Amino acid sequence: MSLQPRSPLWAVLGASLWMALACNAALWRELDRLGVFGSAKGWAFGLALLMMVTAALGGLLSLLAWRWTLKPAISVAVVLSALASHFMLSYHVVIDPRMVENVLQTDLHEAGALLNLRLAGMLLLLALPPLWLVWAQPLKHGGMRRQVLRNGTTLAAAALLLVVLVLASFQPLASITRSHKALRYLINPLNTLYGLAYVGTQPWRRDDSTLVVVGQDARLGDSHPGRTRPPLLLLVLGETARSGNFGINGYERQTTPELALEQVASFRNAWSCGTNTAVSVPCMFSNLTQQHFGDRKTQFEGLLDVLQRAGFAVLWLDNQSGCKGVCDRIPTVSTTRSADAELCAGGDCLDSVMLKGLDQRVAALPAERRARGVVLVMHQMGSHGPAYHLRSPATHKRFMPECTSSALQDCSSEGLTNAYDNSIAYTDHFLARSIAWLKAQQDWADPALVYVADHGESLGENNLYLHGLPYAIAPDVQKRIPWITWLSTQYSRVTRLSVQCLKAQSDHRLSHDSYFHSVLGLMDVATSAYRYDLDAYAACRADIR
Repeated sequence: MSLQPRSPLWAVLGASLWMALACNAALWRELDRLGVFGSAKGWAFGLALLMMVTAALGGLLSLLAWRWTLKPAISVAVVLSALASHFMLSYHVVIDPRMVENVLQTDLHEAGALLNLRLAGMLLLLALPPLWLVWAQPLKHGGMRRQVLRNGTTLAAAALLLVVLVLASFQPLASITRSHKALRYLINPLNTLYGLAYVGTQPWRRDDSTLVVVGQDARLGDSHPGRTRPPLLLLVLGETARSGNFGINGYERQTTPELALEQVASFRNAWSCGTNTAVSVPCMFSNLTQQHFGDRKTQFEGLLDVLQRAGFAVLWLDNQSGCKGVCDRIPTVSTTRSADAELCAGGDCLDSVMLKGLDQRVAALPAERRARGVVLVMHQMGSHGPAYHLRSPATHKRFMPECTSSALQDCSSEGLTNAYDNSIAYTDHFLARSIAWLKAQQDWADPALVYVADHGESLGENNLYLHGLPYAIAPDVQKRIPWITWLSTQYSRVTRLSVQCLKAQSDHRLSHDSYFHSVLGLMDVATSAYRYDLDAYAACRADIR
């Protein structure tokens, strides 16, 4: 039996109501958790909020309610709503502009780890029924004049209803959104649409065409003329590492047995600039503090530009999804698709692949620059979730049984923690191997290593998983990060930096704000961009006895 053509208004209202009701389970769950539905007034507010979301979506869809655009627009909105609903329900994340930006910068291979049966089931449940109805139901659009009148009337009616509902519910709406700011980022799919609009209009709010030069006066400091060997600094950029899960930081499990055998100093009270890679990595390599980085109106050069300008040979090795712009003007090598049968057998390459052929990569750098010093940056895959079990090989799985699913909410707390801790144990092994490689370079260079992670991770505490919550409401485990330093004896002597002093400073609070200045201090770069007060090592720079 064929269906009779209906007005497009039915498709607009039906799709809007479906998305507002069925795809906002995370919003309704949170309102219930806050006790909103404990009274008749609370239920009335919930109903008003449902109508507000429906009206807002209806107004937006009315702008696209034309013969050739309505059904595709509804389809895209429904699929986005179903996807967002899955991630908000499964991992208790919120969809804010930073999360949208992070998603847009994720490559397809990395996103593949998030695909699972639960996601497929959610798409079947939330997207398939409305999509089938929308495409099966013929619509009667009429002529252009009629379409313009109908769409304009729908938009006006939706806007009027939205204004009336907001005014009628203003007191409870204002109260709950002020007290629980994250709620606005649970309103699906308006949260995603807002995030996309925010990211898309960023060129109008920030002049990315202008690059502000940083450290124009950068030069080698006074210690360099007296060196017999150039400095060799390895900066390891960790991924998704929780400071509290490192054995050398007091964790009840010994996840870092190899680092424990090295003379390393670990800052246990270090904090990230953001809760996702897209924010933290550019921020930590910037000379701007966290606050000023977020408020910037143009693009700035970063740490690697200053090091290169000072005359050093700089190389970025990436085993992740890119450097987020900080290595744009620096020689770069990607190891993510290496054909190493041992280290890349599972699709993703283990971090030790970055050590393969490293001697040759360093030798290929300009000899004149190498003579002044070398800075290598290794961007880890680290403990990137949700497939933590893929971040360590079978030979390094110290804690069993481990969760092997990307649907983290289906894992036991023990299995999830085991899988994550195994990834930290492999980072320990990778760092120890990196230190061993550095020691082997001491015949021509004075080596050192600094390991700092970009952000932390939630492992089910308070039903939160992964990372990326807005910084103001994110739990500490998403913001507290490891900061580990190893110095060779000669590096320590030349820089007059005491490792014992650094160990005594282990509980001193610092943040990514210090990273730029600390590295410049370690490499003794003289520049007006350097700030002594933000150098994490400055207090321990004295004569070595």
